[in-house]
Amino acid sequence: MTDTPVGSASVEEPKDSTASLASGTPAPSEMPGGRAQPKTDKSEQTRALILETAMRLFQERGYDKTTMRAIAAEAGVSVGNAYYYFSAKEFLIQGFYDRMTHDHATDARNRMARTRDFSERLEIALVSWIDTAAPYHEFAAQFFRTAADPTSSLSPFSNESHPARATAVELFREVLEGSELAPKLDGELVELLPDVLWLHLMIVVLYWVFDRTPGTERTREFVRRSTPMAARVINLSRYRVFRPIVRDAKGLIQDFILPTIGKTAKP
Repeated sequence: MTDTPVGSASVEEPKDSTASLASGTPAPSEMPGGRAQPKTDKSEQTRALILETAMRLFQERGYDKTTMRAIAAEAGVSVGNAYYYFSAKEFLIQGFYDRMTHDHATDARNRMARTRDFSERLEIALVSWIDTAAPYHEFAAQFFRTAADPTSSLSPFSNESHPARATAVELFREVLEGSELAPKLDGELVELLPDVLWLHLMIVVLYWVFDRTPGTERTREFVRRSTPMAARVINLSRYRVFRPIVRDAKGLIQDFILPTIGKTAKP
C-alpha cells in the first residue's frame, strides 16, 4: 500500500480499517471526522504526539509534501498506529482545529473576564484568535484551498467540523451573555447572535490567511475598526424604531445563514 502526499490530484488511501487489521490494532472508536477517541492517558499522549509532529512537519515541509508515513516515522510510531488516531491526513487538520479552538476559548475567557463591555469582549475574543493562531500562519494558506471547498470535511461549515465550531459558537455566546448588552436585547436575537458572531470570526480568518503584513497587523487593524461598528449595530437593535429591521434580520439569518452551517456531525 503506497503513501502519497495529498494534493489537488492525489490523496492518501484512508486506512482506518485496513491499517488497523494489518497491524493487529482494534478498530478505533471514532470522534466525528475520522479521529479516534483516546481511551487512556497513554493513548491521549500518543495522539497528541502525532498531532504535534504533523503540525511541525507541515510548517517545515508544507502540507502537500508531508505524508502520513513521514509523520509516523518522525513521531516514532507505526503507520498503522498513526492511522488508528487519524484515519486520513486531512483529519490531522481537524485535530488541529479542535485543539486550537479550545486553546483560543481558554485564552479569550481569561482575557475578557475583567470587562462586561460588549464591544471590548468581542474585540478581545477576535484578537485572542489571531494570537492563538499566529504560530501556524505561514502554512495556513496551504490547506485553505481544501477548506474552501464546500464539499470538504475541512470546511469550517462541514458536519465534521461541528465539534470545533460548537466550541467557538459557545465562546461567542459567552461574549454576549457576559456583557451588559445581552439583557437589553430581544431574546430570539440573543439566541441567534453567537452563530452570527462566529461568522464574523470567519471573515477575520479569511483576511488573516492572506495577510502578509508583519505580525498580521492589517488583520488586527481590521478587527479594531470593524468590531465597534458591529457592536453599534447590535446595540441599536434594542430600540423600538429598529424592531422591523431586527425582525427582517432574524428571518434572513434563520432562512439563509444558519442552514449553511452543519449543526451535527455525521455518525
